[in-house]
Amino acid sequence: MTGKRANGEGSIYKRMRGDKIVRYEGAITFIGEDGKSKRHTVYGRTRQDVREKLNAARDRLTAGAPVKDAARTVGDWLKHWRGTTLAVSDRKESTRVLYANLSRKHLEPEPFGTTRLDRLKASDIEGLVLAMRAKTKAGGERALSDSTIRQVYTVLRAGLDGAVRDGLLARNPAALVERPGVERTEAKHLPSPDLSAVLKAAEGSRYYPTLLLIAATGLRKGEALALRWDRVDLDAGTLKVLATISRVGDHLVISEPKTDRSRRTVPLPPAMVAMLRKQRTEQKVERLKAGNQWVDSGLVFTNQLGGPVEPRNLLRVIETAAKKVGATGVGVHTLRHSAAVSWLEAGVHIKAVADLLGHSSVAITGDVYGHTSDDTARAAVEGHLGSLGL
Repeated sequence: MTGKRANGEGSIYKRMRGDKIVRYEGAITFIGEDGKSKRHTVYGRTRQDVREKLNAARDRLTAGAPVKDAARTVGDWLKHWRGTTLAVSDRKESTRVLYANLSRKHLEPEPFGTTRLDRLKASDIEGLVLAMRAKTKAGGERALSDSTIRQVYTVLRAGLDGAVRDGLLARNPAALVERPGVERTEAKHLPSPDLSAVLKAAEGSRYYPTLLLIAATGLRKGEALALRWDRVDLDAGTLKVLATISRVGDHLVISEPKTDRSRRTVPLPPAMVAMLRKQRTEQKVERLKAGNQWVDSGLVFTNQLGGPVEPRNLLRVIETAAKKVGATGVGVHTLRHSAAVSWLEAGVHIKAVADLLGHSSVAITGDVYGHTSDDTARAAVEGHLGSLGL
């Protein structure tokens, strides 16, 4: 049975049970991607409900979107996405591996992964973020950092973008959710005397020269270990940062830095030039000892056979050295942070510090190192008063 309908409404039917209206039903026909005529049916408690659903379906078709979202689960789609779209993307290999792992661990399992794409709402994604924030370890501390939660959101949004592209969704619900924030914390650094003590304790290690270079220049760990001799000019006293090394699965990968600002020329003080000259001489001796087992990687810092150094080895050395002198919470990155703080407190302009560190913006430098020592702050205030003649 049909009732009176508005112009262009299409067919809307009453479905009766005896003399009682059970529901209303409407349908539109359209040409699918395969060129064949298709029919889309909607249901509602009132004629207005059905009319609105038909209009929404028409709007989706007009916009080139699927007439309805897919009933496929989020987890099933993301598994397909990481095996196809993510796998062929131009992201760095380490990023592809990271995204795939985050998807497997946090997005594909139930309960979130069993949610159907056509029922996924922005509030479901907000609930996922809250659930990740609520996860704790046995000791009560949070299991996931802010940065990890943000990365999980980034993976989900990218994956759902793929679902929109492939016609499984009309729009990406993650785009309606604000990206999770990351609370900025001041970087851990060591005062110069403490830093010297830690480096002194590491002096007998094979990796001491690498740690010393990081402490002197503020290089990232991966940048120092990916440094090649053809990017070091000892006569000019400079080095060029053009690569970084990281562990991806069971192997080490040397790749380009993430940003253009990370590609930079770093000046070398005389002490570092002397250290690198010594490093080159010692490496030549090792090469002779290794004979035909030597791997000609061209790297400044290598293992005993010329291959790249496992980054975790640096961490073990610095942690052992720090323990010897009673320092806590010290990692390889602490050396970089200490260099940055030392430069800032010596009055080096923040833009120059950002350039030395390879930060993508001065704002990052300000957020990470947005503090000064009491002595530096007092000197700044007193210096300003002096300029005013007070």
